[in-house]
Amino acid sequence: MNIVERATDGWQQLPNSWPALVRKVLSARGIKTKEDMFFQLKELPRPEQLSSMSAAVSLLEEALQNQWKVTIVADFDSDGATSCALAIRGLKAMGLQNIDFIVPNRFIHGYGLTPRLLADLDKDNLPDLLITVDNGISAHAGVDMAHQLGMKVLVTDHHLAGDNLPQAEAIVNPNQPDDLFPYKNLAGVGVCFYLLIGLRQHLRQLNWFEQHDQIEPKVIDWLDLVALGTVADVVPLDKLNRSLVNIGLQRIRQGKGCEGINALISVAGREAASLLSSDLAFSIAPRLNAAGRMEDMGLGIQLLTDDSAATATQTARMLNDINIDRRTVEQTMQDDAKRMLAELSLDGELPRGLCLYHPEWHQGVIGLLASRVKEKVYRPVVAFAQGDEGELKGSARSIPGIHIRDVLARVASHHPDILERFGGHAMAAGLTIKYDDLAVFENAFHDALEDMISADTFLEELASDGQLEETELQLINAEALNAAVPWGQGFEEPRFHGTFIVQQWRLLGQEQNHLRLQLHTQSGEEVTAIAFGQTKPDWLAEDIAIIIRYKLSVNEFRGQRTLQLLIDQLAAA
Repeated sequence: MNIVERATDGWQQLPNSWPALVRKVLSARGIKTKEDMFFQLKELPRPEQLSSMSAAVSLLEEALQNQWKVTIVADFDSDGATSCALAIRGLKAMGLQNIDFIVPNRFIHGYGLTPRLLADLDKDNLPDLLITVDNGISAHAGVDMAHQLGMKVLVTDHHLAGDNLPQAEAIVNPNQPDDLFPYKNLAGVGVCFYLLIGLRQHLRQLNWFEQHDQIEPKVIDWLDLVALGTVADVVPLDKLNRSLVNIGLQRIRQGKGCEGINALISVAGREAASLLSSDLAFSIAPRLNAAGRMEDMGLGIQLLTDDSAATATQTARMLNDINIDRRTVEQTMQDDAKRMLAELSLDGELPRGLCLYHPEWHQGVIGLLASRVKEKVYRPVVAFAQGDEGELKGSARSIPGIHIRDVLARVASHHPDILERFGGHAMAAGLTIKYDDLAVFENAFHDALEDMISADTFLEELASDGQLEETELQLINAEALNAAVPWGQGFEEPRFHGTFIVQQWRLLGQEQNHLRLQLHTQSGEEVTAIAFGQTKPDWLAEDIAIIIRYKLSVNEFRGQRTLQLLIDQLAAA
């Protein structure tokens, strides 16, 4: 186990009112002062720093003045759904009356604003304005077709831009060339939030709300959606994203979340009052995402725009059922992938990147599969499923130090005819190729990784916040860490490591795939631990020493709260 301890220099400079363990953990993540933690709402970076914000809000002002018909073009994941719901709620609150949405079905339309999606619009009732959320930065053909049909287009997106931008009336994206906005990690829902802040500011200057006898909306009311979409899209929790998520979580805990989010929390068996960012990531977002993965994300957007608790509950239950189906499909695909990996291992050392394909794999679940396999083999993975007319849809996931979109760009530059479409981020990307080009792509993918990446990149380092003293293994510390800050991508939840003696072990769950351990510290103190998704290693036995990496967690059972260690790595000491 290659443990690398984070440095905690300067933790004593943080406020003494914070627990020492919290100060050490935050110091290791670059927090040097209390002010480094969060922005207050009134201190948020200004929206006018985003390129084209002036053009965007002027376009929206025109839409409001003339009561244009506006259609939101959403993406089919949780970020896209929350962005769409936010745009609808926000623009209605500003006074827009005629607004609806379309969301591509991944199995029919593919991703984003495409000519195929526009072909489904009612030609006798076309919108005046299309607003893309969480997509659009590469929608050249879609924007051109919208213009041919007489529609204007406002693009809001956060994905990396190519060399050429679509010819939209305005583009709001912190990651477009020459954009001066200092925080580049906004999710799509964060960009949409900033558009609404900019619009409200613009309308304020025009005395819009007074002239139209309209209540000015409070932006804080939208941050529940921003929190969910930001965490779900696994963007880095820099200071701005931490701040947005923190305020949004507080709203949800106070019972001020929208009915759709409240209903998802309920069907997931969570309590809103104690909700954590990890609950958003692993309990709430998967149920919302299931709609876009398995069926149509329109159901998820319907949920997030519903103000009726009764119908929101019905929709949330439907999403929960869809998510159960998704789990079944994913498990079958994981079993297929395990067999493929076993065959590859028999042939020798695994290549620097894996390309996996099965004709029966579900297109909506290949991203999850790629993530799971990547975690097991610690190298980039591209999983493919069948698309239309001889196409394969691919989902790529990467590891730190390997920018997967750059790798795909390298493939495209050397083999211009292979990649029909691709786009994404450093850690995740989507692509489309022809089935007949799969072998050529696989070779080109391996060549690109060989050329761009050193072998050292594949030596996984397990970050740790150090070894805890026995006196620090307490419930109060687990609770303090939970309360300190929203943890997530780029601001990882604290993990510690240490050596313990196994007193007892047993397997839990219907599949017997969760390992529960009763451990002793070196001085004999007892502590309970669990490793989810872990079967018993052959070497594990009572009375042996093991080294584990773990998180401090709170286990609630029959009204009792106790400390539990959540193990993610274990080995014989």
